[in-house]
This record gives sequence, structure tokens and C-alpha cells, in this order.
Amino acid sequence: MILSVSRRTDIPNYYSDWFLNRLKEGYLYVRNPMNAHQISEISLSPDVVDCIVFWTKNPAPMIGRLDELGEYPFYFQFTLTGYGADIESGVPHKKNVMIPVFQKLAEKIGRERVIWRYDPIFFNHRYTPKYHRRAFSQIAHALSGYTERCVISFVDVYAKNKTKLEALQMSDIEDGEKLAFAAGIRRDAEENGMEMVCCAEEMDLAQCGIRRGSCIDRELIEKLTGCRIRAGKDRNQREQCGCIESVEVGTYDTCRNGCQYCYAVDGRCGGARQAVLYDPDSPLLCGKVMKGERISKRKVASLKEKET
Repeated sequence: MILSVSRRTDIPNYYSDWFLNRLKEGYLYVRNPMNAHQISEISLSPDVVDCIVFWTKNPAPMIGRLDELGEYPFYFQFTLTGYGADIESGVPHKKNVMIPVFQKLAEKIGRERVIWRYDPIFFNHRYTPKYHRRAFSQIAHALSGYTERCVISFVDVYAKNKTKLEALQMSDIEDGEKLAFAAGIRRDAEENGMEMVCCAEEMDLAQCGIRRGSCIDRELIEKLTGCRIRAGKDRNQREQCGCIESVEVGTYDTCRNGCQYCYAVDGRCGGARQAVLYDPDSPLLCGKVMKGERISKRKVASLKEKET
């Protein structure tokens, strides 16, 4: 199985103690987001975990402890945008702090294992296409030689982020202008030695040289593991998503990055309300198992093709 750590929250930034403790214990619990009284126990044995995919805006708390991952193959999806503290209030200064963190991580584990995400992209009176083009170009130049791939996407509106996005007074742009913008930042990426792909985009960006990518990427995982991976498309993701199947270990309403566009925290309810229940020694990321709750062992297995 592939572990997704995590689409729902920033575990490397805020909860790496918990995750590394769970690796030592060999299992963790995850609540069903659709039924909180159902809990899955997931084995973390290296025999069944083929690869770990980390999602983060700031892996600094984890960089000094990567050796604790031992024999687990892994890579990082590292989001680094041009937004300021008005949009990403919990993320340190990009130029002074986050770019050096990205560079340090790439130096430690190799640039092929650090994927740069410039997403989601939205436009308003401050964050215009011109602004994004300039910010993207500056970051791409700073990350030249530190990554091989850049992932982009345009913002999607969900129930959890709709109110906050409306407050940002987003402005839509014509498809032609959007394609021209995407083509421009693709050229910036390529000039700095990076391939650009898009993530779950409804608009076909292939016409401006940007193919659909996969965040849980079979090709990269096979390269890291040295084995063929037999896995299908992740049916829990959107139709346009190219990811292969994975097991998600995060919890909604726990991320403290404060991103105004986030779909994983409920802006209508004040944000990361579950974070106060965090216990690094609990099998659950946040909270405890309550009386009467059902725990079921999830059936998991390696996806590696056995040699014949």
C-alpha cells in the first residue's frame, strides 16, 4: 500500500512526532470521515507499506528526523506559493525561510524526491496573473537544481472553503488568458530545469504543453522502490485525478497553516478545531477512542509485483 501523509492536514509540520511514534509502534488508527464512530487500524509494517507520500508546506520539524523513516521509501509534495500571510497565515516567510527549507530538504534526500507544488492558483485584485507570474518566476529560479517537477492547479470551491474564498473577492479570467498564463509559467519552469504538470484540472492544459500529473505517482514510486506497482486509479479522488490508490492517514480540521483556500478545514466552524485534541502518543492523530466505538483492522497488502 501507499500511505498518503496527508491530503487532509500537514503532518510533517505539526504532527511528525505522532507519525514517527506510530511507525515505531507499527500501526495507527484513522477515523472514517463519513462516520466518526468507525475507526480503522492500519498496519505500518514495512512488509505492506511500499512508499510514503508526504504533503506539506513546511517540513522543517521533520528534516532532522528523516533517518527514523528507516527502510520506508518516501517522497515529499512541498507546496510553496507566492501568497502572503493574508492567505497563508501559518506559513513562515517564503524567501527568508521556506525556500531555504526546500533547498535543505532536497540536498538531504535528492531533488527527485521533492516535488514543488505551486497551487492552488486564484486571482483577485492583489494576486493578479502578473503577480503570480512574477512570484512563480522568482521561486522557480531559487529552486533551480533542487527539484525536477512542478505541479500546478487552479483553485476549486467546496462547501468548507466557499465563505472564505468569497471574502477574497476572487476574479475569474477568460480561458484564453488562463492558458496564456499557464504557458508562461511552464516556460519559467522549463528554463529552470523543471517539468510542469497539472493536478486534477478540468481544463485541458495539454494545449499549452502541460500534461496531467499524478501526485501519488506510480512511475516515481516504481523508481524509488525498484519494483513494479500493481495499483489502480484512486476511486476516492476526482475524475480528473491521476493518482493511484493510497491509504489516507490524516484527519480533517486539524491543519494549522491557516490557508484561506483550504478545503480540509471548515472555515464556517473556525478552522482547525480538532487540533486541540492532539496527542502524539495516541494511535489516533487527534482525539481518543471512546466507549462503544468500533475498531476494525483494515486489510492492507504490498502492491509490489512479485518476481516469477
